[in-house]
Amino acid sequence: MSEKETNILNKLYFISGCMFLFALLVVFKLTNIQFVHGESYRALAEKRTIKDVIIPANRGNIYSVNGNLLATSVPKYDIRIDLVTPTNKNFETFIEPLCDSVYNFHRINKKQGFNNFFSSKEKLQNRLRKARENKNRYFLLARNLDYSDYLLFRSFPLINLGAFKGGLIVEQTTKRNYPLGVIAQRTIGYERTDEKGYTTRVGIDGAYGEKYLRGVDGKRLKQSIGKGKWKPIDDYNQVEPVDGYDIYTTIDVNIQDIAHHALLEQLETYKADHGSVIVMETRTGEIRAISNLGRNSKGKYYERLNYAIGESNEPGSTFKLMALAVALEDGKIDTTTIVDTKKGVLTFYDKKVEDSKKGGYGKISVSEAFEVSSNTGIVSAIDNSYKENPSLFIDGLYQMGLKDSLGLAIIGEGKSIIPDPRIKNNRWSGIALQWMAYGYGVSFTPLQILTFYNAVANGGEMVKPRFLKEVKSINKTLKVFEKEVINPQVCTTKTIRKLQTLLKNVVEKPHGTGHRLYSKNFSMAGKTGTSQENYANKDKDQLKYISTFSGYFPADYPKYSCIVVIHDPDKNIGYYGADVSGPVFKKIAQKIYIDTPNLEITDNINLESNDVKIQFEEFYDISQNYKSVMPNLHGMPAMDAIAILENMDLNVKIIGSGIVISQSVKKGSKVRPQTTIILELS
Repeated sequence: MSEKETNILNKLYFISGCMFLFALLVVFKLTNIQFVHGESYRALAEKRTIKDVIIPANRGNIYSVNGNLLATSVPKYDIRIDLVTPTNKNFETFIEPLCDSVYNFHRINKKQGFNNFFSSKEKLQNRLRKARENKNRYFLLARNLDYSDYLLFRSFPLINLGAFKGGLIVEQTTKRNYPLGVIAQRTIGYERTDEKGYTTRVGIDGAYGEKYLRGVDGKRLKQSIGKGKWKPIDDYNQVEPVDGYDIYTTIDVNIQDIAHHALLEQLETYKADHGSVIVMETRTGEIRAISNLGRNSKGKYYERLNYAIGESNEPGSTFKLMALAVALEDGKIDTTTIVDTKKGVLTFYDKKVEDSKKGGYGKISVSEAFEVSSNTGIVSAIDNSYKENPSLFIDGLYQMGLKDSLGLAIIGEGKSIIPDPRIKNNRWSGIALQWMAYGYGVSFTPLQILTFYNAVANGGEMVKPRFLKEVKSINKTLKVFEKEVINPQVCTTKTIRKLQTLLKNVVEKPHGTGHRLYSKNFSMAGKTGTSQENYANKDKDQLKYISTFSGYFPADYPKYSCIVVIHDPDKNIGYYGADVSGPVFKKIAQKIYIDTPNLEITDNINLESNDVKIQFEEFYDISQNYKSVMPNLHGMPAMDAIAILENMDLNVKIIGSGIVISQSVKKGSKVRPQTTIILELS
């Protein structure tokens, strides 16, 4: 054998040896994967193709105090089909009747997609066949179905065979529905989690969601079918979700409706930036209504922020009640004490305190100073009493329960601020005492102010504002929320009676700032407030005002306390508390008053307004005479219409707010129980 042939042969031996070694390595690796790491690799592969998907639990319902639904979780269903799963025999047998059923469903219900590829049975069938050829395992048949439509869809040919034979894919989501629309939306609230996992909690829903409403999520196995899509493996959930508990709030939908529309009307009239209203039951502290409306860029008002709870501002003249309460309690003054208004101007460190009335009021009693809301009169009384020991005044405010915030479960309560000479960096200055006397330098939220006024109405007992009545699981009560007392007696009964008289005189005395609100038909007590929002601005044309009225009714037998705060009304129309906020208070009191008459004038019930009487008689006649025949609800307030339909055992869906302008079932039509009636409001 030649040398050349030997070299070639050696090279072949070498290559064969390398290939043999490579084959041994491949066999070794396969054996290692199969028998050593097989389980872990199989688990990894399964993890990448199969996963547990969370099925959110239905959030508990939120109800009003009178059982009206305020928020509910509504399940919605998307129906898809895996077109690879059905056998050829099943597909060809059921494709035509399936298309008939789906087409007719969309034609009748006008569901999303009807004007697209569901426009004809033939077009739908062609799309399904083409999708099967393309091995589409995620074809959409219907979106956003309610439960009854979902059950109907499951009965359609082919997909009624289920997930394994018919290719049925059901995807369930839950949407939060608010039957009253925008009314009290910020107070009812929500809980939302964004794509980054950050959760925003607002209102009652946000405050009590984690503890009561959320429920326990379920799980369902899904398999990857490519392109980021996942289909359920089974036709059932591996872990069924458990619904959350139901919450019954203290909100009264009738009072809420009154408060909302009274505030909205005044905001529109005065072209104000925003405003809030709170109505509280005096004895228990239960919040019966809370409305927060702000203006958007188009000039429309909606529940933008929870101003009543979260916005802390200088209260202006409504704080004069707190200031006098301390001085009366300490015995520094009496309501008959004479103060000199100094021609309407007082000066402290070159800073002026002025009355709205030029020239002032001369020498008047403390009572008269409060009734006419004289800044100089009230400041003189407090300055003369506490200028040598301002800490005594501050301690008096603390002792009445004004130092701390209310400690509400609802997130975002604004801070109460009271300057204190003993605390560094706490807004104290040489004029702090005098400015505090008429409501500047201090800061409170509307609900914090109302809580004190409610204590005066309640004989001195300060109760914590309350939003919840109870928590239920179906019909079983799990927790009852009782009255909480912040301060059993903010001041002596003697002082309370004097404060009550002062508030009553503001409305009843001819010279009182709230006298334009006086009505001989029902009694109110309260205090007006008009504060400058940006008084540091030297340009008076740029000044903004906060108009407030806080009080209670009836004056002698208080059942409800109420505060109205309106920010930045158009100065060319008006900005004083008596003109802007006072009428809202009166309208609310007047409409509620029908249910809460003053005991002294019960015999004069015929003095109620003709409009209210006509509305009540119309409501009564309809509710008594219509049991199974649809009444005419046009022009009726939303709350009355809802009450009538619910008494007829009908379901109600509301669109908009205000009065009824359209109803889905015509007057005189026979209606069966549980029929859904759609009311359009304006």
